[in-house]
Amino acid sequence: MPDNEMDPAASTQMFRAFVAEDRPAAPGEPARRGTPPVLMIAGVVIAIIVVAAVVLIAVT
Repeated sequence: MPDNEMDPAASTQMFRAFVAEDRPAAPGEPARRGTPPVLMIAGVVIAIIVVAAVVLIAVT
């Protein structure tokens, strides 16, 4: 009779090793970069100005 028991701890260890693995991006794939803080702040400021202008136009 064959022994078909699987070790669940081994699967968990392999999964954790896979998740912890720090793989570089594929050769044809550009590296992902986050939005620089300066651009994010500028976008928020512009959004506030646009909302303020719309409210000012709606009130007058």
